[in-house]
Amino acid sequence: MSVATKPKLSTKPVMEPRAILGPAGNRVRVSVESKRRTEALKKPQRPKVPVSQSPPSVVQSNVSVDSSNSSDSSSSNSSFKTESSRKTVKRNGVKQVKPKVASTADAAVTEISPAISGPLKRCDWITPFSDPLYTSFHDQEWGVPVHDDKKLFELLVFSQALAELSWPTILNKRDIFRKLFDDFDPLSIAHFTEKKMLSLKVDGCLLLSEPKLRAIVENAKVMLKVQQEFGSFSNYCWGFVNHKSLRNVFRYARQVPVKTPKAELMSKDMMRRGFRCVGPTVVYSFMQVTGIVNDHLVTCFRYQECNADAKKEIKPKTEETERLTKDVENICLSH
Repeated sequence: MSVATKPKLSTKPVMEPRAILGPAGNRVRVSVESKRRTEALKKPQRPKVPVSQSPPSVVQSNVSVDSSNSSDSSSSNSSFKTESSRKTVKRNGVKQVKPKVASTADAAVTEISPAISGPLKRCDWITPFSDPLYTSFHDQEWGVPVHDDKKLFELLVFSQALAELSWPTILNKRDIFRKLFDDFDPLSIAHFTEKKMLSLKVDGCLLLSEPKLRAIVENAKVMLKVQQEFGSFSNYCWGFVNHKSLRNVFRYARQVPVKTPKAELMSKDMMRRGFRCVGPTVVYSFMQVTGIVNDHLVTCFRYQECNADAKKEIKPKTEETERLTKDVENICLSH
């Protein structure tokens, strides 16, 4: 029995196209893909030299290679390397400029940043809702050392008025106070007659009570005597702290006292001389507002400024200081 056999197919391997010799010597014609592949392999890679590691000798060797005029293949390769290295140097040069640009930008930010500042930190009793007049008083007057007698007398009156009024109310009526009391001239107030006192009761009834109004007139008379004895009311007041502003270091408002032993000593001496309505609390308020004591909180921007102002104080004569010191010592010994 004959079996039909399937015809065998010829399975010859597919051969790659042979290189065909051309008529012009041994130059081989290859396919386009093979040619591209070969050129890609022969093409030299551009050297990647980091900026920080590029030695200065590279530039010098590149210049010397570029100046040679040899016609061999090494010359062409060298010229190619020179061109690529030049680009690298040029590119590196651009990179070296970038830090300068960044530093310029940083300088610009630094220059602008001081202008962008937050609100000033003040003492805790000054809030964003405080009277602007009161805030201005805190920033410009409260705690600044005062040596003018008329100014001291005005602030003494205001410290006495704090028993009935608040600082914002006093400051809003400050012009009325100055008008009623002749700009707080002690010599003028000491000569107020009873008729003038009655007019003060009528015009100033909305400001202070009658005892307070009469106390102002009496204190003006006593102040004239103090000026004759100590040369000025300023010498007398500042003598209790040896003519140097006391600097407290309170961080919180609750730490600030309403009176101190120094204020009690000054209050006792003032009452002995005939001053009225000058209790220790009133005297300590007077010491705070006149800068005899710096009670700005240490977190307040005015704390250091008032300390700087205290250095500009003008000290009185040595004889007057010694006389006041002995007088205070005698008072302490007698009591």
